[in-house]
Amino acid sequence: MAIPSEKDIELPLLQEIETLGGEAKPDDLYDEVAHHFPQLTSSDQELRYSKSGQLIWLNRVHWARMHLVNKGQLDASVRGIWRITDKGRTRLGVVPLPPLPPPPPLTISVILEKEKELIRAHLHELLMNLHPQQFEAFAGTLLESVGFTDVEVTKYVGDGGIDGYGNLEMGVVKVRAAFQVKRWRNNVPPAEINQFRGAIQGEFDQGIFITTSDFSDEAKKVSSKRGAVPVVLINGDRIVNIMLDKGLGVRQEPLTLPRIDEEFFAAFGTTEE
Repeated sequence: MAIPSEKDIELPLLQEIETLGGEAKPDDLYDEVAHHFPQLTSSDQELRYSKSGQLIWLNRVHWARMHLVNKGQLDASVRGIWRITDKGRTRLGVVPLPPLPPPPPLTISVILEKEKELIRAHLHELLMNLHPQQFEAFAGTLLESVGFTDVEVTKYVGDGGIDGYGNLEMGVVKVRAAFQVKRWRNNVPPAEINQFRGAIQGEFDQGIFITTSDFSDEAKKVSSKRGAVPVVLINGDRIVNIMLDKGLGVRQEPLTLPRIDEEFFAAFGTTEE
């Protein structure tokens, strides 16, 4: 069957979030929402876009969620948590929505900041949907965007703990660096940093550890161990910051505002009393 449209997914998604107590993680919702579509087979759910390799079903659910956020029926204030709002419950007929006073006028800066937060959250979810091998290739592109050259991604299996390497020239100094990536939701522990450092010691000048999640406090401490190869830590928030700054996976669209055309009125001349 055709995979359900984003519009068709909206209501079942709201229902399942409400059933789970009003908030849930995305991974807890995909299968539950799929049960609302009996003709959607497990094979359908494994279909991927030919170009990006992303799962079509998961992508549709994420876009349905974005539409619900824009309608005010889901709250996107906490990353990784999808929370229903009173407006979403009203759509389900759970509670009436009391009349609200008119909202204060939004400034352009507030509107842009809200839109940017939505984009940040969506970018992070798209990264989590990448296959680990695709995420390794993405990491190579990410490093190239900040100035690395001769970037190579190692083979996916049996890479010896090194997912890729490249060079960064800083004036007359060339730094040879290796990188490892983890498409994780949990924080990276110090053992992962130490193991990665052991794999690159004596061969590379620097290590770069990239993860979609974050690093434990102890992992941050051991990353700059005295006398050992330094390991630069790049967490999920920093990845998204780089993507926005370098235009990776995003398009910058100009904001156009009306302005008074004084020449238009000048053509009619002035009126003297």
